[in-house]
Amino acid sequence: MSERGPDTAPATTGRVEWTCPMHPEIVRDEPGSCPKCGMALEPRTATAAPVDNPELRDMRRRSWVSLIFTVPLFVLAMLPMVVSPDPFARIPHPVRRWIELLLATPVVLWCGWPFLVRGARSIIPQRDGSRPSWNLNMWTLIGLGVSVAYVHGVVATLAPDLFPAAMRDEHGAVPVYLEAAAIIVTLVLVGQVLELRARSRTGAAIQALLGMAPKTARKLLDDGREIDVDIAAIQVGDQLRVRPGEQIPVDGEVIEGRSSVDESMLTGEPLPVTKQVGDTVIGATLNQSGGLVMRADKVGSETVLARIISLVAEAQRSRAPIQALADAVAGVFVPIVVVIALLTFVAWAIWGPQPRLAHGLVNAVAVLIIACPCALGLATPISIMVAMGRGAQAGVLFANAEAIERLEQVQVLVVDKTGTLTEGKPTLTQVETVPGGPSPSQDQLLTWVASVERGSEHPLAAAIVAGANQRGLELLAAEEFESVTGKGVTGRVEGRAVAIGTDRLLEDQGVDAEPLAVLSGRAQTLRSAGASVMLVAIDREVAGLLAVTDPIKSSTREALAGLRNDGLEIMMLTGDAHETAAHVAHVLGIEQFVAELLPADKAAEVAAMQAEDQRVAMAGDGINDAPALAQADVGIAMGTGTDVAIGSAGVTLLEGDLRAILRARRLSRATMRNIKQNLGFAFVYNALGVPIAAGVLYPVTGILLSPMIAAAAMSLSSVSVIGNALRLRRARL
Repeated sequence: MSERGPDTAPATTGRVEWTCPMHPEIVRDEPGSCPKCGMALEPRTATAAPVDNPELRDMRRRSWVSLIFTVPLFVLAMLPMVVSPDPFARIPHPVRRWIELLLATPVVLWCGWPFLVRGARSIIPQRDGSRPSWNLNMWTLIGLGVSVAYVHGVVATLAPDLFPAAMRDEHGAVPVYLEAAAIIVTLVLVGQVLELRARSRTGAAIQALLGMAPKTARKLLDDGREIDVDIAAIQVGDQLRVRPGEQIPVDGEVIEGRSSVDESMLTGEPLPVTKQVGDTVIGATLNQSGGLVMRADKVGSETVLARIISLVAEAQRSRAPIQALADAVAGVFVPIVVVIALLTFVAWAIWGPQPRLAHGLVNAVAVLIIACPCALGLATPISIMVAMGRGAQAGVLFANAEAIERLEQVQVLVVDKTGTLTEGKPTLTQVETVPGGPSPSQDQLLTWVASVERGSEHPLAAAIVAGANQRGLELLAAEEFESVTGKGVTGRVEGRAVAIGTDRLLEDQGVDAEPLAVLSGRAQTLRSAGASVMLVAIDREVAGLLAVTDPIKSSTREALAGLRNDGLEIMMLTGDAHETAAHVAHVLGIEQFVAELLPADKAAEVAAMQAEDQRVAMAGDGINDAPALAQADVGIAMGTGTDVAIGSAGVTLLEGDLRAILRARRLSRATMRNIKQNLGFAFVYNALGVPIAAGVLYPVTGILLSPMIAAAAMSLSSVSVIGNALRLRRARL
């Protein structure tokens, strides 16, 4: 039988809240757009199941519809300008204009409607006065550019007589520029889909963490019965039974039994930890060999796993997107352009040649069209898109634009030990025999030991058996196998009594103290070097020892040297024992390290460095690294690590090789340089194009910039920005 409790999970609530990544103070009960910057809101509340994002679904649908209408519109409007003779010569020009209007209208008024609304909201305050007006941003520019281009096209189609003869083409028609409005909408929609998809992946780490929590536990009742209950129904003080192979349900204390518990999700250490009466156990860790009875001490949001989830969610929400720079500039750029357009209209209406009003309108439209934010809007996302593709070729995956922007600014690289600096897998590294002992050779000793250890489920035993298999040794049948809790194992192979384990095990077997002391001294030396050592006795005589270690990756030394030369300070944070960490730090020349840390401690260490105005990157591969990865300015996950670590990080190294961080740093510098070039080009283009469109050259040259030329120039600026961004595909990393 089972008791059912409320269907909740740690660190969650029953209601999903939505917040802005740029303005965390904005919290809403439903999805939508931020009233300050117009950015789509994202889920704030952690939930075990993926949260449906109606914004992404809506933008994806609108982008497909926009493409369907924009492609033929673009071909109809632009092909005659580049192909001679006109491929559409049989279609009368008035008919063409109506076709263009019919194609552009659904793109602007339906596909682009959210952008027009956001642009309007950036200027017009809400009726309840909850939002101040004049929050000018990129949506102001996009909404203004699209609406002006579209309205101009509608007027030119419906009332062409309002325009002067000098502004007509050879057919007497007024250019409509409707394709410009449609193209802007389409490009922005595609960009929104890409952005929303990338941002939706940030919640995958939290969902993976929530999915790790066990769903039920076995509760002991006062009358001696045992029942399965939901995790949410467990209360502090409840007694719970944990069978071999089950997850620890919540945080608590062992009150009965003894077992090995895999805490790698918490500490990153691959070796299990022995738990007995009085020891603390952590929820979601894995009980391996024995049965336990525990008392629940922390439940719900108080468990270690729930706090890890909370830390990851909080750190992820604290990041601001790279588009903040463009929005900040747009806050100044938009009013300047609007003022220039108004002044242009007034100046031409007062002092211009006849027809003054028409000339004023045409030149004001030219100013707004040439200042359309297409190039400005593309400057950042197109570089980011190309950089992400280039990074993938180099074995580096960027989860978002923020990681690219911030990586070049990093001053300190914090690294985890297990799985980051080391391989993350226990490996047999040492087999030593005692000269003159009963073992004729290292291979013979390893054969006997591995034959006995084959009966054990301990990870160290598995490493020894794997080591024997790698050497091509044929294991033998073992008899009288016995596991001595906390000491080691014994057995008989080919009639010989074999004992493998600690000093105490060999003492219990009656091994002579003097040769045992010599071997123990050697074992202590290896242990101080970070190895797990097992002593071996054959027929109650000291025979040798075996050491199992987690080897340092072959690429680690080269990677750290290159990172130091690149100006980075290296620091190691690990959950492993201090002696092991000290050895690894000494071997790799790492001067700063902190050992025996819990996940929250790692995040706190990173936060402390950030409080000292240091830009910090964190490289790790385990679930225990997730809070620190999320807290860091840039989280870097090993592609060989856990999904949770990868989901919490902004950068993933596909091969788990730290040398890829150097490639990522070079790509980051190249990308930010490229973005600055694009933004600079966009603003220089506007600085030159806007005055010309306003007619400053007319008194000297008598030349006016037609809106058609303005639209072509605007398109050319976008092409130039894209071309510059594509250079990143050839960046040398």
